[in-house]
Amino acid sequence: MSVEIRPITLPERLGTPEAVEFERYAALATDIEVERWGDDRFADTPAEMLSMYRDDDYEIRRAFAAWDGDACVGRSISWGERDAAAESGIVIVEVAPAYRRQGIGSRLLELAEGVITELGRHRNTGWIDFPLAALEAPGDRLHAPEGDASLPAELPGVRFALRHGYVLGQLERASVLEIAARRDEFRADSERLEAGASDYRTVSWVDHVPDALVESYAAARARMVLDVPAGGLDLDPEIWDAERVRVHESRATRGGRRLLVAAAVAPDGAIAGYTELELPPGKSLAYQSDTLVVAAHRGHGLGMRVKLANLVRLAEFAPERTAVYTWNADENEHMLAINLALGFEQHGMGAEFQRG
Repeated sequence: MSVEIRPITLPERLGTPEAVEFERYAALATDIEVERWGDDRFADTPAEMLSMYRDDDYEIRRAFAAWDGDACVGRSISWGERDAAAESGIVIVEVAPAYRRQGIGSRLLELAEGVITELGRHRNTGWIDFPLAALEAPGDRLHAPEGDASLPAELPGVRFALRHGYVLGQLERASVLEIAARRDEFRADSERLEAGASDYRTVSWVDHVPDALVESYAAARARMVLDVPAGGLDLDPEIWDAERVRVHESRATRGGRRLLVAAAVAPDGAIAGYTELELPPGKSLAYQSDTLVVAAHRGHGLGMRVKLANLVRLAEFAPERTAVYTWNADENEHMLAINLALGFEQHGMGAEFQRG
């Protein structure tokens, strides 16, 4: 039977006849994660995915799926900022193992890139994650423009990207911190840092930033793509305002995900740095998403302070979460030093490619 590729229509809700194709699309994404990592630790639930895809106030998303009869055997997702000044978009392509090397990935990629082109963008970015074992494969190595890390050039995902004209722009170190036995230690370290703190104060919240801080928090989040190392990638600015913060929060909670944030507030009331933990539903782990100290406020130990404060809050709010996963650019020496001091250990690597 020939494989057909068609757009995915987003259902109003799950568990309906209209949701069947989307649910199979989401199931394939989970299968790919299990193949890569041996479990579903990084897989979004269908509810999380639907909430993300339906939220198009600030980002535009378009999905395609490849079908062999009723079986979803490949998927793509494209997205980009709604900002008319944006020049790039993101494309992700995945194909079920039994259907690889048949041209399905290339067909999906062409459609995914077409979405970005229709948005008026000329640059595509994509990424692939690899467990540590895959990084030990023999042969030639591919090096990122910055940092010391490399990965095997003959890995299938790498070959696919290079064959389609993409170049390696950045390598991210994927790390994990086991926290179950260290909660008292983190609390003591956090209390010590807060007792000797400068004029910056630490605040934290769950799911919803206080109204008095939301504008400043939005300004800090807008600095994320501007103030962190980008390696050889060209990144678009992100426009954040109070409304986008609220959309971000509602998208997470609508999909069943909780958000824990700790922030450093400067004497003038501005958010000087923050860190966010995402708690996916039904898992015993947390994802470390953004961590940023705004460039003008660096040199005060704020990165370690907010990370420790959030680890303490995690232990109080969700003691069933026993591990934290994080991703950092290989050239981000300062943040990596903080993570190493906390005890994070590398478990994989993410490769970001760009074309255009």
